[in-house]
Amino acid sequence: MTTHTVAGRPRAAQRVHDVDALRGFALLGIFAVNITFMASAYPGNLVDDPAFSSPLDGAARFAVAALFSMKFYLLFSFLFGYSFVLQEDAAERAGAAFAPRMLRRAVGLFALGAGHIVLLYGGDVLTTYAVVSLVLLALHRVRDRTALTTAAGIYAVVVASLVGSALFLDRSAIMPAPEEALAAAAAQTQAMLGSPADVIGHNVGGLGLLVLQAVSLQGPTALAMFLLGMVAARRRLFSTVDGHRRLMRRMQWIGFPVGLAGGAVYAALGADGSTWGTTVSVLTAPFLTAAYVATLVRLMHTSRGAWLRTALAPVGRIALTNYLAQSAVGVLLFTGVGLGLAGQVSPPMLLVLTLVVFAAQVAVSTWWLKRHRYGPAEHVLRWCTMWRRPGS
Repeated sequence: MTTHTVAGRPRAAQRVHDVDALRGFALLGIFAVNITFMASAYPGNLVDDPAFSSPLDGAARFAVAALFSMKFYLLFSFLFGYSFVLQEDAAERAGAAFAPRMLRRAVGLFALGAGHIVLLYGGDVLTTYAVVSLVLLALHRVRDRTALTTAAGIYAVVVASLVGSALFLDRSAIMPAPEEALAAAAAQTQAMLGSPADVIGHNVGGLGLLVLQAVSLQGPTALAMFLLGMVAARRRLFSTVDGHRRLMRRMQWIGFPVGLAGGAVYAALGADGSTWGTTVSVLTAPFLTAAYVATLVRLMHTSRGAWLRTALAPVGRIALTNYLAQSAVGVLLFTGVGLGLAGQVSPPMLLVLTLVVFAAQVAVSTWWLKRHRYGPAEHVLRWCTMWRRPGS
């Protein structure tokens, strides 16, 4: 492995496959959540589809909320911050100015996200990442202690705002009554079954809520995770796993009890439909995310678990392409553009579909990377970043 040292910090040129595998794992968890919003408009209106009210349906919803919601988004954000440092390393090795590269990358990411919202899925995260990455770029020279303190401060502000909302804000004054929410969900689900113009209208119709969520919750928590990922990359967390085994065991012993308990409370309180539930999740989801990371990394560094890295790394290596592909599959499965299954697939079957689609992505990603260096979306984004056509 070729290593460079800049400002006292080792710079590794070799790809960190654990990071790719973790990114692939994050995509699986994100899809398990996103597919519920792709399949009908009921989750977006914070109500359950009355057509699926069996105990098994309830158990599937509970599992997604407790084990997946708000956890894998944090992991994806953490890895974005980790990869930010790897991008900085690459610019250093190439002798290129880092800031212009990242500005162009942010513009490219925002453009891809905007297209994603309009054409595929209104619950996009790329536009949020693009904007928040500009803040990270402004902070990327700060010391580790400052980065960690800033991340903690951001989380404290988010939690304080949620607690204040739970105590003093009358949700009934701003949220529709359950009957109105059910009616809106039914109408929006029907719109998903219409023409391409209807589907685009449905996607764009949720833009206001997307911006509000990005400003109040997703953006700040993403920035906090970006900063944590940046510090982890500086300390080469996944390049020197043997030196961090004690830390990873601690992440498991603390993360699973706290994170699982918090996830259960979040789900029991009604998930996103409860401000108190969201508050509990914001506080405890990072613990479960950390436990997931530690467990997967430790497994991948055993003889019996090494296959997990082999399977997951190709998906994570072309994560942007796979993220967009998941939304494209959602359009083809659930909207009037494709099979028109919106409102017809039960929560347990959505979990099965998640695994089937992800297994297909594992196979296709492995096949693609044997023939190409980048995924299609990565090729476009790299072109924007480098401002020249990348190699094949």
